[in-house]
Amino acid sequence: MPYSALIAIRDATEADLPAILDIHNDAVLNTTAIWSHHTVDLENRRALLADRRARGYPFLVAAMDGEVLGFASFGDFRPWDGYAHTVEHSVYVHKHHHGKGVGKSLMPPLITAAKACGKHVMLAGVEAGNTASLRFHRQFGFVETGRLKEVGWKFDRWLDLVFMQKMLD
Repeated sequence: MPYSALIAIRDATEADLPAILDIHNDAVLNTTAIWSHHTVDLENRRALLADRRARGYPFLVAAMDGEVLGFASFGDFRPWDGYAHTVEHSVYVHKHHHGKGVGKSLMPPLITAAKACGKHVMLAGVEAGNTASLRFHRQFGFVETGRLKEVGWKFDRWLDLVFMQKMLD
């Protein structure tokens, strides 16, 4: 059953960081959504939250009945000033809440925030075999703009990276 009417989207707080950490580390350990073999600690998530706030970027959570179901944010695509109008985003949902509208609830306010920050393009980097994520992004107007073959390695196999983009203005 979709949760959309029951989900509250709000800015992340320090109190949300343990749940955000759990969702992030589960994605590291069990999925190809994050191409890392190493989990992070609470201080890492605290630093990320502080960095996003300092840049004026959102760090959103989807919560229901006090439980964090997912989170979303964006950051600079590349560090050089020529890319200042392009961001790359992340949306992660707790494994027990996939397919229930959590990601769909997080994406519109994330796109609105990017526009409010004066961004021109939002990018997604998606593992080519993640058909659910590819379909999810298409629902929000993202189009595939590039495919990089075997640029990642995880779970003893090569991974292809699909770049998708959405023009914001």
